[in-house]
Amino acid sequence: MARAPDAALEQARADPVWPAAPRAFKIMGLALVAALAVFPFVFTGTFSHHVMIMIFLHAIMAQSWNVIAGMSGQISLGQALFFGLGAYASAFLYVKWGITPWLGLLVGMAISALVAAAIGIPTLRLRGHYFAIATLIIGISFQIVFQRWEWIGAASGIFMPIERETPWFSLQFHATKLPYYYLSFGLCAIAFFTVWLLQRSRLGMRLLAVRDEPEAAQSLGIDIAWHKVIAFMISGAMMAAAGTFFAQYVLVIDPDRVFSFEISVLALLMAVLGGAGTLWGPALGAAILIPLSEYSRIWFGGTGGAVDLLIYGVLILLICIYQPRGLLVLVTERLRRRGQRNE
Repeated sequence: MARAPDAALEQARADPVWPAAPRAFKIMGLALVAALAVFPFVFTGTFSHHVMIMIFLHAIMAQSWNVIAGMSGQISLGQALFFGLGAYASAFLYVKWGITPWLGLLVGMAISALVAAAIGIPTLRLRGHYFAIATLIIGISFQIVFQRWEWIGAASGIFMPIERETPWFSLQFHATKLPYYYLSFGLCAIAFFTVWLLQRSRLGMRLLAVRDEPEAAQSLGIDIAWHKVIAFMISGAMMAAAGTFFAQYVLVIDPDRVFSFEISVLALLMAVLGGAGTLWGPALGAAILIPLSEYSRIWFGGTGGAVDLLIYGVLILLICIYQPRGLLVLVTERLRRRGQRNE
């Protein structure tokens, strides 16, 4: 009598947890990677390179928010805190002691992960909008502290000296944006590969359980608070990496710029627009919103006349009404239906 249940159990174990991606997805992915690899040689304009660098950078930021919100269900409004810590860690170490930003990148990620743990242990026990409010207040508090901290430049920020002799040591490239392009591309690829591994790991499965059914997850012995803290630490480290790259790209940082609440909101908007909880949703959101922002500045001058913000609002409103799961779902569902018809 026990053979039937045993056979069913073995069959269940044999079934893949993650079904193989449709062939169309794989072809599109390879084509996209190839296109991005040759993009700077086809479109040689400096501005086109800048737009792509910003897309890669903001895709990392959106993926960072996606880890804590899309995978563990905690809405964070303080992601700019980790972005600023990453930017200041590398810039400060380089300006004060001449330490390469490569090491500053690791230091910034470590500091952000520790700060995320320090913040998350008391606050991630909160649910719903309470955690969001807590992260918002803490992020603003850090901005105020850095505005008044004279040792790190206070409100004036940090100006990194121009270095032309050792570009790879100082991560400064003044003749061309190609190194920045491929560095941001590589950093973005690492971030997305990390999340891909996370989604397929035991930790990722537990985070999804915590997000969808916290009571059931707790009844199975999953420490909900601790798993959320781990997700927050990963999210903070990813955001810090983006902040380090941004600091080396612009070479001038200040608290109002790198701790701005707008950074947190933009990361949220991109992830929600593309599809929170998905792997490629943050990239899709960045690919839509960042060109919109950059080109509106050209068309309308200055900061774009806030036209991009108005369009952001309209897009998010439409998404929330007609496709709450994000734009990526529209693409994937259509491709899956087409694949089923071909079969």
